[in-house]
Amino acid sequence: MVQAPESMSDQETTIAELRQIVAEFVDDRDWQQFHSPKNLAMSLAIEAAELMEHFQWITVEASRGVGEDAGKRGEVSDELADVLCYALALANEMGIDVSDAVRRKMEKNARKYPAAEYRGRYTSEA
Repeated sequence: MVQAPESMSDQETTIAELRQIVAEFVDDRDWQQFHSPKNLAMSLAIEAAELMEHFQWITVEASRGVGEDAGKRGEVSDELADVLCYALALANEMGIDVSDAVRRKMEKNARKYPAAEYRGRYTSEA
């Protein structure tokens, strides 16, 4: 299995490298048989819910401070990694180019929510 050195950061690691790490993990365990798009999407949602649990019942202000506690930050980091791993596994399974998908989606979002019109707003009053 490909292991990224501990020192690798977002600035030094490509999405392709992360996809390969996930693919090799899955291959090493013969889990492709379980990785249907349906199962991966469900697993992604479950992991996202586990991530949300860390912020359930706390205020917005308290949620901003979660990262200041090393233990809580580590737990959130693990759940976020699970979400990303399932997202990358889904991209692998479906042959989706993540970089292209993100760029195209952000272009759609920019058209839908022009900065001049939506700056500082999170809802539209249409």
